[in-house]
Amino acid sequence: MPTAIELRGLSKHFGEVRAVDELDLDIVDGEFFSMLGPSGSGKTTVLRLVGGFEQPTAGTILLGGEDVTDRPPFGRDVNTVFQDYAIFPHMSVRQNVEYGLRVKRVPRTQRRDRAEEALATVRLEGYGDRRPHQLSGGQRQRVALARALVNRPKVLLLDEPLGALDLKLRREMQIELKQIQRDVGITFVFVTHDQEEALTMSDRIAVFNQGRIEQLATPVELYEQPASAFVAGFVGTSNLLTGEVAGKLLGEDGTFVVRPEKVRMTAPEEAPAPDDRTCVARGVVREVVYLGASTHSVVELDAGTTLTVSHQNTDRSIDAALERRDRPVALVWQRDHLVALAGGAPHPATTPEEETA
Repeated sequence: MPTAIELRGLSKHFGEVRAVDELDLDIVDGEFFSMLGPSGSGKTTVLRLVGGFEQPTAGTILLGGEDVTDRPPFGRDVNTVFQDYAIFPHMSVRQNVEYGLRVKRVPRTQRRDRAEEALATVRLEGYGDRRPHQLSGGQRQRVALARALVNRPKVLLLDEPLGALDLKLRREMQIELKQIQRDVGITFVFVTHDQEEALTMSDRIAVFNQGRIEQLATPVELYEQPASAFVAGFVGTSNLLTGEVAGKLLGEDGTFVVRPEKVRMTAPEEAPAPDDRTCVARGVVREVVYLGASTHSVVELDAGTTLTVSHQNTDRSIDAALERRDRPVALVWQRDHLVALAGGAPHPATTPEEETA
């Protein structure tokens, strides 16, 4: 498939800090691509470099096969939606959406038609005459999106645009954003530190760490087959088994991860015998955390580490789960649910001097 964005040897240094470090990346035309990582990992800097808001220290940026490395933002066929939306309060919704077309001197009738089309795309038909202060947070976010889409860019850059919304609205907008992207067929490049957003919307995800990509994969591959301890710890909750603990429980050296939902907790006397398919660990429940839809139990193992077990709150009584605190239990999981990991820090590392998102 043709590429919308090609980054070759891209670097950005702020003094001694390497915010982006010799990055190579291809983003396919028409995909929803997310850059995920902790604060200071380099993802926002990459977005700003693609948008032309920063100049690279080294490397090249190609859009649609054309070198735009030295072009200013207005010379690139991209638009950006920022977290704060930057909507003009003195203008109507329609005037906000039309603004970019006015700058380009598009005729008035054509401006209005394209603005109404863009508002319909983001499901804001009939809102053109309203003022921004009359809109909800989610509606203002859609106005910012419509203003970017009305220019019909080849690439739309989104810098954590859902960060200011409450949880319920954010989840609704995640689904709507993905549907809009499918409808318009534009390449979306989405920056976030929220793993749920990335997993929900993306065709592919790049996990950033200290200016480099730790893993590039589909959401399913990223969650089920993390490439490193860093990715396993940042994307979802993970149980790491390493060193002496791995030797005791698995009979193998190395570092392994098993997700909490793959682990089953049972009474010690009901645990099966470990074999070449089944792993069994014994311990004591130290904490039980009720999360509404699910419950997490933290178990201190006899082998010398702690594991988290997650189960859905369906027909199981939460009172029974709470009563397990300080009681001995056995944990059981299948060996094929273990993932062997490469090296890497298990927790996100940040540098204060680096970018903030």
